[in-house]
Amino acid sequence: MLLMNNDIEMKYRSMGRTGVHVSQLCLGCMMFGAKTSPEDSEAIIKRAIDAGINMLDTANAYERGRGEEVVGDALKKNGLRDDVILATKVHFGMGADPNMKGNSRRHIIQQCESSLKRLKTDWIDLYQIHRPQPSVPIDETLRALDDLIRQGKVRYIGTSTFGAWQYVDALWAAKELGLNRFVTEQPPYNLLERRVERELLNMARHYGVAVFPWSPLAGGLLTGKYRKNNPSPAEGRYANLPEGNWMGQRLNENMYAAIEDLIALAEKKETTLSRLALAWVMAQPGVTAPIIGPRTMEQFEDNLAATHVSLTQEDLQAIDAICPPGGMFSPFYNSNWGPGEYR
Repeated sequence: MLLMNNDIEMKYRSMGRTGVHVSQLCLGCMMFGAKTSPEDSEAIIKRAIDAGINMLDTANAYERGRGEEVVGDALKKNGLRDDVILATKVHFGMGADPNMKGNSRRHIIQQCESSLKRLKTDWIDLYQIHRPQPSVPIDETLRALDDLIRQGKVRYIGTSTFGAWQYVDALWAAKELGLNRFVTEQPPYNLLERRVERELLNMARHYGVAVFPWSPLAGGLLTGKYRKNNPSPAEGRYANLPEGNWMGQRLNENMYAAIEDLIALAEKKETTLSRLALAWVMAQPGVTAPIIGPRTMEQFEDNLAATHVSLTQEDLQAIDAICPPGGMFSPFYNSNWGPGEYR
């Protein structure tokens, strides 16, 4: 499927086995209500929908619910709720109560009700488990989600940052118990973090799972703002990291060397590093739509322009020579333990 709008050729892909079609870019709303004002957030959402983007992704934990409120307000104001696939997530704690976190039935049911209120909607199109939690049996989680689907409050369910084995385990449990199954997964995937190519992407293609990569620009590392011997941008997430913070592992000699080579390749193609990196994720087999997370309208327009970048086989081979398939220069799983581990 193809939609022409403002010189943008927005393509649409099937969301796994669901029959639903989603745009090749998904608008991530993590910045909304935080670094992006409600007014600017509303403008970006409207511009995205006008450009053909039909999927918005947020989470209850973004600014402790404020992110969902901003998205809900914007969709109510512009009257476009019915035009979008609205996705949100649950897992992280929302307060001091130790029971108000994780993947238990109690937390999932309570947080779904709260998300519906904040989003000002009667249903969530895609409700996702934000992180795996091995201490909670997967059948506990699936039964709660299945009840929400049967009640009409949720249409589809998915996961984020699950390992391939955890996802298959959940598919098996759903089949054995006659429950609705997960249909999507959100892994970290970018030129600096390609470990999902080892197992997860193949698993997703085999089982018909839609894949929505988060951090396709490596949290800003693939925008050209981070260069060796240059200070990190003051507004960037890597500025003034506390000593010992695991995110600091992303800044290393191999990462800086790869970025210099990628910038040279982007300049050769007369484009920007960010557009090249985003176009690359969109072009990968098994990827449904990368999740962009613009802070400003300028960043959004740059992300949107990636739909104009075409990559030749020669380009792809050059990229693989810089960033080897299945490799990793900067870790984007939340520990050193690798995909699917919980911390």
